[in-house]
Amino acid sequence: MAIRFKAPAKINLCLHVLGQRPNGFHILDSLVAFLDCGEWVELRKASKTTLQIIGPQSEKLPVAADNLVLRAADIFPAGCTTEILLHKTMPISSGIGGGSSNAAATLRGMSELWNIPSPNIAAQLSLGADVPVCMWSKPVVMQGTGEIISELSYMPPLFACLVNPARAVSTAMIFNQLESKSNSAMGVVPTCPLIFLDWLVQQRNDLQAPAVDVEPMIVAVLGELKAHNPKVSRMSGSGATCFALFETLEAATSCAQVINEAQPSWWTASGPLIAS
Repeated sequence: MAIRFKAPAKINLCLHVLGQRPNGFHILDSLVAFLDCGEWVELRKASKTTLQIIGPQSEKLPVAADNLVLRAADIFPAGCTTEILLHKTMPISSGIGGGSSNAAATLRGMSELWNIPSPNIAAQLSLGADVPVCMWSKPVVMQGTGEIISELSYMPPLFACLVNPARAVSTAMIFNQLESKSNSAMGVVPTCPLIFLDWLVQQRNDLQAPAVDVEPMIVAVLGELKAHNPKVSRMSGSGATCFALFETLEAATSCAQVINEAQPSWWTASGPLIAS
């Protein structure tokens, strides 16, 4: 019997870089939300652990020993051999945590399949800084180097359009390009629906400027999104995916459709942000 777990896109609605630890890891302060883009992992017990990748983005992600799905499966005891099917819909190295979300879905799936507790935060972080937040897959505040997760008490219903210009961007390169690594925190996330979006507009992604230097196409993506008058638009993570937020599903869907028609080589997705 197979079980299936969704692996939604991680969207950094804002991302503030507060400092850098001696080990090189950056201290972050980020409001994170998630969007279901149709990506999932399916698991079933088997005589050996294998991974098959299907879906529209599968050709860009070869099956290799360092794949985060296989690394996540390897955290479990040797006897937990599992056949894993990954349906890949999100572009790789795109700032929306595709690999981390795949790993988190695998951890949740393996835990349920084998009736074993989920790996602890240290094991999750060994796979990547975004894996713990992807284990939540709902609106949260992520702080520290990814190990401090706080659930939001409130976020208004919002709808997102995601756009990636078919350009992969190196996270390490973007952080290396970042000039100021000691910036202000985002502060307390408001719980009042009347001021939430106004507050979010005032926030920022500290990686956006260095990412634009590395991949200028991000400017064009943001321009296309802003033409649809969203409530908020900016880059997610280290790029190059950008997002626009709307108050209706129709507006988000229309934004994605228009951009997809104008730029058929770009990747787009739209839908409601996953509720808390």
